Amino acid sequence: MKRVVVVGLSGGVDSSVAAYLLKQQGYEVIGLFMKNWHDDSVTISEECPWLEDSNDAMLVAQKLDIPFQTVDLSVQYQERIVDYMFREYKMGRTPNPDVLCNREIKFDVFMKIALDLGADYVATGHYCRKATQSIDGKDVYSLLSGKDANKDQSYFLCQLSQGQLAKTLFPIGEILKPDVRKIAAQQDLITADKRDSQGLCFIGKVRLPEFLQQQLAPKEGAIIEVSLENQKYKNTPASFTSETERLQHLSTKITYSIEDGKKVGTHQGAHYFTNGQRKGLAVGGTKEPLFVIATDVDENVIYTGQGKDHPGLYRRGLFVKQDEIHWIREDLALNNGDTLCVMARIRYRQKLEKATLHKTALGMYVIFDALQSAITQGQFVAWYDADECLGSGVIS
Repeated sequence: MKRVVVVGLSGGVDSSVAAYLLKQQGYEVIGLFMKNWHDDSVTISEECPWLEDSNDAMLVAQKLDIPFQTVDLSVQYQERIVDYMFREYKMGRTPNPDVLCNREIKFDVFMKIALDLGADYVATGHYCRKATQSIDGKDVYSLLSGKDANKDQSYFLCQLSQGQLAKTLFPIGEILKPDVRKIAAQQDLITADKRDSQGLCFIGKVRLPEFLQQQLAPKEGAIIEVSLENQKYKNTPASFTSETERLQHLSTKITYSIEDGKKVGTHQGAHYFTNGQRKGLAVGGTKEPLFVIATDVDENVIYTGQGKDHPGLYRRGLFVKQDEIHWIREDLALNNGDTLCVMARIRYRQKLEKATLHKTALGMYVIFDALQSAITQGQFVAWYDADECLGSGVIS
């Protein structure tokens, strides 16, 4: 009897080829398209991208001669992703909708629907791989980076669990992107030359800044420029009374007030901006471009500094609260007082950097060997051993 796989057909080339490869491998394949958005009040343009994507997914399914269904997950998406995003932005944090969408929608709600349909597995078009080993008589699953280093998407899946990985297949994880497009062209799939999506996860061509402005009311506030000579950047203790004090010093973001700099412009809402952002400030006349180094949504103030090397952009450490630590490899979870040398990243496409995890009763410090630019609350830090993503956490 054939094993049944439900493929999340997004209307893109990657999931299309994933479905083709699985059928070639002898699986019974079902295509399922997720419709996650109905609210026209936040539509950015006259386009209807989800309809175009749905049609492309249907045409791919017809070409491959596999069953195809559309499932409406808009209520769950609103509750689990969109509402959460707006709450986070309103508090001055910057969530990652793609990581959340994978954890909450694709590998939770969608997976449960697929399994209820009788599927043995769910498959996606992610550029990552899965490995299995037996430890103490139990199958333990590893999330590995995709072979295409330029497209590796393991960071987006850094919140997956053992249970989710057990039921997941990644058919294109061993393939390079150009070869994926080549396979699609050889099979005459309509998605062969389709551009990759640049919008919000499964909503489509919706630009995040405009999306936020239609939900969070504009409010004028000050843009403050902080000099790189500010005394706050020179207050480094010569010694620390404890290791915890040292970790806290390396991980604590600088708190600014308007007295720390000069007003150089105005903005329409601090919650529209994030650390490290350069575009959208609309302030000229500076020797070097201004970068956001901090935001204060309570006072509606944006703090900036000149140049990408401004000291306000950098620090070596971050903290993850206890209830926001997630281990994919539960068998490797640290106990209080433990440390672990890892490779880590704080954003997609960032190259992995050497870091040390320090587990405490309150949570976990991640201390990098080198200074990191624009560490941002609400984003995810993911830690690796070689090409295996071991776990992740929300940056506090």
